[in-house]
Amino acid sequence: MIRRSIIAGAGSALPKRAVTNEELSRTVDTTDEWIVERTGIRNRYIAGEGETTASLATEAARNALVHAGLEPGDIDLIIVATATPDQTFPSTATKVQAALGINDCIAFDVHAVCTGFLYALSVADSMLRSGNARKALVIGAETFSRILDWEDRATCVLFGDGAGAIVLSVEESESGILATRLHADGRHNDLLFVDGGPSTTGTVGKLRMKGREVFRHAVVNLAQVMNEVLESAGLNTADVDWVVPHQANARILDATAKKLGLAPEKVVVTVDRHANTSAASVPLAFDTAVKDGRIKRGDIVVLEAMGGGFTWGAAVLRY
Repeated sequence: MIRRSIIAGAGSALPKRAVTNEELSRTVDTTDEWIVERTGIRNRYIAGEGETTASLATEAARNALVHAGLEPGDIDLIIVATATPDQTFPSTATKVQAALGINDCIAFDVHAVCTGFLYALSVADSMLRSGNARKALVIGAETFSRILDWEDRATCVLFGDGAGAIVLSVEESESGILATRLHADGRHNDLLFVDGGPSTTGTVGKLRMKGREVFRHAVVNLAQVMNEVLESAGLNTADVDWVVPHQANARILDATAKKLGLAPEKVVVTVDRHANTSAASVPLAFDTAVKDGRIKRGDIVVLEAMGGGFTWGAAVLRY
């Protein structure tokens, strides 16, 4: 048996307010037909008063702990992947730690935008297998609605808010995380970015994106990294039961699946319900598929994402 990080539980959280395309079209120059045709999105959730990245992350964490049959005190590592923290500092992870009533554990944020959860998962996996922690909460949480330009119809319709979490436990097991692969290429900053920050403008800024170029890079990079991670685990596409991709755009999901020769029914799709929730996207979709019974114990699952930076990555696991 090999010492591996296994997924002991999963959980998620969404804001109270659901916003359909039809509702959005009352304030934004768009239509339901336009959004669905180009993105596959029909609905998203928008954080309201009192709902923050930390509060959503905490709710998702609590749900994951319940699913794992664990108490907050069992956790000795919390990593939150987010590009929309509650504060510039301290980390959102420490706010989650305090809200859960954990007095002392390792807690920090990871910032790799939509790939953030994959980065956080890889870091947690390394820390658990090296003996620096025994049980970890890995959380992706975002309130992207607060950095959107609501007058830019090309971007504001794409995103939503939410959180997803998993509990990792290190064990001698045939299950667990089999391999991870991460990449970044900072030359593409201007294709997907936020036009502000503490060190430049002193403001939060708004999201800006050149969608066509992002689409092109996404399909190539995601297919490449998925092949890479499967090869490193000694697997191929025929071994995969489920792919849980970053939920950016239904067309990207379709194009990536075709490039890999994957059957569409093996791809978990929640973009229609949740839109693009950035770092929350993969764990939110994973929890959805676990809870509705699609993903079962023993299944081979590939997680993948690409985001601003560009960053991209994938993980393969036996659930």
